[in-house]
Amino acid sequence: MGRTLFIVVFFLSFSVYSQPAEIFGRVESKTNIENIHVINITAQVYTITDKKGLFTITAKLNDTLKFSSVQHKLKEVIISNEIILTKAIFVKLTEQVNELDEVFVGKVLTGDLLSDIKNTEGEPPINFYDVGIPGYTGKPATQSERRLSEAGEFKPKMLLGLLGGGLPLNPILNGLSGRTKRLKNRVEIEEKEMLLQSIKSKLSKDFFVYNPLKEELKMDFFYFCSDDENFVKHSKNQSDFKILIFLRMKYKKYLDNINSIKK
Repeated sequence: MGRTLFIVVFFLSFSVYSQPAEIFGRVESKTNIENIHVINITAQVYTITDKKGLFTITAKLNDTLKFSSVQHKLKEVIISNEIILTKAIFVKLTEQVNELDEVFVGKVLTGDLLSDIKNTEGEPPINFYDVGIPGYTGKPATQSERRLSEAGEFKPKMLLGLLGGGLPLNPILNGLSGRTKRLKNRVEIEEKEMLLQSIKSKLSKDFFVYNPLKEELKMDFFYFCSDDENFVKHSKNQSDFKILIFLRMKYKKYLDNINSIKK
């Protein structure tokens, strides 16, 4: 009887923790706490905070929430047992401080590159090419990309390793548990987030001159654009002109959505 009760309680507890729940949250900061984007990276859903920093979002145990704002440093929070039980979360954000570059007192540069090179002192830094060592010069991998690489990806030809006794376990275990798929989703979300922030920083000022939008709606508009299934295709490695055409197309649809809600 006691063993049976233990098993029932165990599965009930497992069911509670594994099911998505609506989490009520509050963000605190010394600066503006409205329109902070709260993204459930695991479940690929997001929301924004209101004027009081309050928000609600669906999440389950071990999901990762990311808090994104131009005025704050990025912060990630993993959903714990306590958060699931209380269905509440409190997050304190750190303000983003834009520091000025360090100023060096020395020779005044003229702007003439050839002249300035002759006037500088010291030896140039040694790199791996100087000593004949091969090195990687591409884009540094993010933490999620490194984790995905370490997890590996299962391919049918790996089963041939059984014949030689060298079957790689990590790709198989990560594939069966769903970890590889979750890491792929996380990499895709982070890529879209970085691409979105880059476009916003580079083009938003010029775009909103001819396509006016209330300040509190601008960030929501960019996330509306990133939700498009062709966002990466139209934005990654594209000219500013092509990106602006895509933004203009989404701008019209965004206004239509707003007007339909008002009606």
